[in-house]
Amino acid sequence: MISKWTEKHTYDLMVAPLILFIIIMVAFPLAYTVYLSFTDWTMGTTAPQFLGLANYKDVLTDKQFWADTGHTLYLAFGSVLIELILGTLIAVILNRPFVGKDVVKTLFLLPMVATPIAVGMVWQLIYEPTLGVANYLLKFLGIDPVLWLVDSKLVLNSLIIIEVWEWTPMVMLIVLAGLAGMPHDIYESAQVDGANRFQLFWKVTLPMLRPTLIVTALLRLIDALKTFDIIYATTRGGPLQASETVNLLAYNSIFSYFKMGRGAALIICFLAEIGLCCALIMMLRRKAKEY
Repeated sequence: MISKWTEKHTYDLMVAPLILFIIIMVAFPLAYTVYLSFTDWTMGTTAPQFLGLANYKDVLTDKQFWADTGHTLYLAFGSVLIELILGTLIAVILNRPFVGKDVVKTLFLLPMVATPIAVGMVWQLIYEPTLGVANYLLKFLGIDPVLWLVDSKLVLNSLIIIEVWEWTPMVMLIVLAGLAGMPHDIYESAQVDGANRFQLFWKVTLPMLRPTLIVTALLRLIDALKTFDIIYATTRGGPLQASETVNLLAYNSIFSYFKMGRGAALIICFLAEIGLCCALIMMLRRKAKEY
């Protein structure tokens, strides 16, 4: 009897641990965060007090929240766009046979191996105004030194450089996999018709890579929107909150000011922003399929 029941429900039994894991590690924390977002709770109070939509009203009318939203979107979309361009170009170059190809690939992947906190600390030294390598190179080129992480007008662009340096290899790796699966007969047909290298890249390679690039953009955008480690290790949102993102604002609200309810509302609003950005990318993906 037991063996027949087990045989009949083998699939359910195999999936059950995964479902249980998702409920415990994802669904429950998310539901609890949604609950806290409707309450007023600090570490000094005994229990959360229900407030309704007061936290959301406070968040959505806060100018700093919208400023941080702009910082988040600028950092994410700016870095992902540059990574897609550079990663695609590097992948196309590395897709051709040449001496030392495997060594070059390994060297390109090294930035991705390092942890974001370590990367942030290293780049903080690189951007150091007086002894950093970045200003030394500018001085060598005859350009005046700049305050990379101190100037509010430059700090987001400086963080984009770090993001691009660390995650362009990931884009390159995915695009290389996409190039490896392309049929060669299409290129041969295009060459017979007289297409040059640029035409092959623009008219053949890019259209065939479009689904791969959209998926890559989606993966990187989700990750870039959540960037926390590098910002915390380099600027902590400064100067004057010029590099503060929504997740850093939520972190400070919860762990610096102990406003759990407002921090939870910030997290939910942040998740909604990520969902909207992902929906935009998925719309582009569907259009690419139709094309």
